[in-house]
Amino acid sequence: MITILSGGTGTPKLLQGIVKVADPKELSVIVNTLENNYFSGVYVAADIDTVMYTLSGIINCETWYGIKDDTFITHETLKEIKCPEILRIGDKDRAIKIQKTLLMEKYPLSKVVDIQRKALGIESEIIPMSDEKSNIVIVTDNGEMEFHEFLVENQGSPEVVDIKNNKVSPSPGLVERVEESDMIVLGPSNPITSIWPIISIKGMDKALKKSYVVGISPIIGDAPVSGPAAKFMNALGHDVSCLGVAKMYKNFLDKFIIDIEDIAYKNKIERLIPEVVVTNTNMKNIKDKMMLARITLGEIL
Repeated sequence: MITILSGGTGTPKLLQGIVKVADPKELSVIVNTLENNYFSGVYVAADIDTVMYTLSGIINCETWYGIKDDTFITHETLKEIKCPEILRIGDKDRAIKIQKTLLMEKYPLSKVVDIQRKALGIESEIIPMSDEKSNIVIVTDNGEMEFHEFLVENQGSPEVVDIKNNKVSPSPGLVERVEESDMIVLGPSNPITSIWPIISIKGMDKALKKSYVVGISPIIGDAPVSGPAAKFMNALGHDVSCLGVAKMYKNFLDKFIIDIEDIAYKNKIERLIPEVVVTNTNMKNIKDKMMLARITLGEIL
């Protein structure tokens, strides 16, 4: 069993490669829930939906959010009647979110996600990191902001001073799944708001130390491949580099994969982590994704 820790952009790209080289039935994906919230009356679990849409083959690969070839009639109508939305939610995507909202009146999030992934024909298991409500506050030079207020409404432009989030309990069976896995993959998602919230859940520290753990740096050179990771890392005092990520993950990693652009960091990282692999981590096409997947899973393929 391979268990992958995921946020909503970099890791789903890797997942596209992993399902091509490994049996999807042998995969479990633990997904960040820190940014989940209600918008326009529906429950939005953006990272979970991105993982679901990726594994079901319907993800919009242009935006890495929502469903490909979706329409936006409801969104545009809301705008016309002076009820604009912060998030641009497509009609098919909204249907999934409506179902999730309705199901959550009866079931916890982990059960709802399992119902939805089966309905979408997904063979891999998808596990929200927690069934509890997560809260995150981005402290900026313009005051405190909710995550989507910072990222979408303000386009991530304010300077980030600090990041605050509450602690949540693991969803049922999450820690046990990590302990039972042959390999854990810390995907190339934002280390501050996607991967670290999962790692910091109670019981994960010991579970990860018992497992074989591979990490992929989401930073190439001095910048993330996508998203606000650089601002977040700076705000919390981490170097924006693959070395900075390695220092965050060093207590857990058996192998760390960095980009060829960062080969100069290899010797320094080898002092922290037993094995360091240098390769192309910039996944521009399916061949890149499959190659990185094979390198990531090499020991058990």
